[in-house]
This record gives sequence, C-alpha cells and structure tokens, in this order.
Amino acid sequence: MKILLVYCHPNPESFTAAVKATALEALIRAGHTVDVLDLYAEGFEPVMSRAERENYHTPGINRAPVEAHLARIQAADGLLFVYPTWWYAQPAMLKGWLDRVLVPHEAFTMPQGDLPIRGLMTNIRFLGVLTSLGSPRWWWWLTGRPGRRILLTGIRALCKPRCRTLWLALHRIDVVGEAERNAHLAKVCQKLERL
Repeated sequence: MKILLVYCHPNPESFTAAVKATALEALIRAGHTVDVLDLYAEGFEPVMSRAERENYHTPGINRAPVEAHLARIQAADGLLFVYPTWWYAQPAMLKGWLDRVLVPHEAFTMPQGDLPIRGLMTNIRFLGVLTSLGSPRWWWWLTGRPGRRILLTGIRALCKPRCRTLWLALHRIDVVGEAERNAHLAKVCQKLERL
C-alpha cells in the first residue's frame, strides 16, 4: 500500500517526532511505500486566503493553490496523520491543511437538494491517526472526542466505503514516564506492521 503520512509538529525532537519515525520504520518493514508530508518543515501556509475562499466552489481553480498536495493524496492508498492533540483537536497547521486541501470537486461533491456530500477520495482505503493528548482518557470522552470525530467520521466519509481506520492515542502525555512512552511506541509498531 502507498501511505501518505501527514506529520504535524513544530519540534523535530518531540515525542510526536519519535512516533513519526517509529511509524515510518514499521510501515517500511511491512512492505508499504511511504510519502512523508511534514507540514512544518515544508512551511505549509495553513491560512486560506480571500482569493482561495472566493474560488472555493469553482472546479479547477480551487485546486490550483494546493495542486501538489492533492496529487499526493490522489496517489495514495492510505492516509496516516501523526500529530499532537491540542485543545481536543488538530493543531492549527493541520486543521488549515484540511481546510485548504480537501476542496470540493476533488475531495467531495457539493450537496444537492436533500442529499449530503459524497466522498471522492475513494482511493483511500486506510485512514489512521497517531496522536498524544494531555488529558486523561475519561476527560477526552467527556468533551466528545472532537479531533477523532473530525478525521475518523468526517474525513472517513470522503474515503472508500468501509475504509479501514486506526486511532492510537497516548493520553496524559505531559506526565507519563519513559516506560509508558516506550510501550506506546511498541504499540505503534505492532499496529502498523499488521496493516
């Protein structure tokens, strides 16, 4: 499978960076091809411009500013997001990437009458998330798990029907010790090597 690994963290020495490195090694060991998209290293501009918003619904024109990113999604069989959860969801950089890149007529059709949008990313048959959260699991559930819902419900609806999903999160990242972090990295390996 060809996986587009979308990585989002400003610090290359973070635990999230260690998760990305572990995921990359595990996927390659399992025989997958991996395209790593590092949003911070690339200097991706997460803010949608006025012109982009005005042309958001216009086929072809809306694709132009993010052509290279759309091509990478369209060449992939799977999407794997690796990021820290901040304020219960994706960092602004990653949310901006979703806003700007997943445009109508490329990622989904516009609603017609009473019909909802229809996903156009049917090449994506695997959608995964590797993240960490400061909150304990029970608190995150109490808040409604917004970050998970955005990707594994909202974005999944744009992918191949019955797209396989993975959600793997390390809670309480600010207080867990090295043993718990290493156990989490081992779990990342185990899950991705079985993909």
